[in-house]
Amino acid sequence: MPKKQNKTAEAKVFLGRPGNNVTIGIVGLPNVGKSSLFNTLSDLQVPAENFPFCTIDPAVTRAIVPDARFDDLVASWQPRSVVPAVLTITDIAGLVRGAHEGKGLGNDFLSHIQAVDAIFHVCREFKDRHIEHVEGKVNPTRDLEIISEELVAKDLAAVTNRHVAVSKVVARGLDKIKAPRELATLNKAKDLLEEGKDIREGEWDHHDAALLNEMQLLTAKPVCYLVNVSEKNFKAGKSVWIKKIKTWCKKRSGNAPVIPFSAKFEAKLQEIGDDEEAKAKYLGESKSRSMIPKIITTGYHCLSLIHYFTCGEDEVRAWTVRAGRTAPEAAGVIHTDFENYFISAAQYTYDDWKENSRDVAAVRGAGKFNPTRGRTYIVQDGDILNFKHSAGSANKKRR
Repeated sequence: MPKKQNKTAEAKVFLGRPGNNVTIGIVGLPNVGKSSLFNTLSDLQVPAENFPFCTIDPAVTRAIVPDARFDDLVASWQPRSVVPAVLTITDIAGLVRGAHEGKGLGNDFLSHIQAVDAIFHVCREFKDRHIEHVEGKVNPTRDLEIISEELVAKDLAAVTNRHVAVSKVVARGLDKIKAPRELATLNKAKDLLEEGKDIREGEWDHHDAALLNEMQLLTAKPVCYLVNVSEKNFKAGKSVWIKKIKTWCKKRSGNAPVIPFSAKFEAKLQEIGDDEEAKAKYLGESKSRSMIPKIITTGYHCLSLIHYFTCGEDEVRAWTVRAGRTAPEAAGVIHTDFENYFISAAQYTYDDWKENSRDVAAVRGAGKFNPTRGRTYIVQDGDILNFKHSAGSANKKRR
């Protein structure tokens, strides 16, 4: 019998909403290429005209997450239905300096940022005399600083208001347990924000995280920086600002990813489509390729998302869950009853399936098939699962 290697749940400090239905928002100043990027990421055609605030209501799309493992499973199973993993993306209209004070359409859009779980922060490196820059001159590090200062200012106002209210409770002795603990967290958060730093860069314990998650602070959200380069420079593999931008981002957000791309280049590739001859002519000697797959997968991982697979002749599907979720929680993504009436999960990995002739029987024979993963098992990226539960009728199964 194979030795059981059951991964068990570990306590983890996590900033953000606990659910699996999470979104990433595209943020930046007006006219930096946010909506053009969004148009490439989706079939929706949101406005991308050359004037500030053209995007009034946030548009939402679901972009397919590229995964060669999923493609391999589909090719092998040849199912009647195919459902890949997706990344939900929101296009948020441009912010301007002073947005936290209501300038531009700031307050509405800051609330839209509050509603997402991570941020694609787009800055503009390209120059184009036909596309107005809201600050008058292209300077991406300045633009990054403007947006970051606006988010910090909004969070500081929220934390300060809460701090005042909780301080009164503590001073009056109305709550001697919860309020003092909350005040300690607010003190830490307030100090950090007053230094101009983001909440996500602080060191927080589980008590801190519970309050911060409740407040849904803007600077607690993971961020990925996207640098919109001119079509010409992108094809040539050049970037005037990228070193300065990376230096700024490293100082500001540690290991946050920085991805150069060109909205015009991506739009042209999308227009060309599958015409390989036209694509070769357009690219010429350029070695540049679409950055959209990298942008999508990086955003996916910024949200701490992974996916597991369910496979069968009827359907091959990738189910999205947050990293660190238990087997019952992962089952709940399919249906809440599967979590509530969870019994066990049969589990093996894509890698083991591939290494054993893409055959489930061979996986069993190699001792890599785990028929009864329990409630404490932590689902891993690339798991193939079959849940057993008692919802509806005893021992009912769902592939």
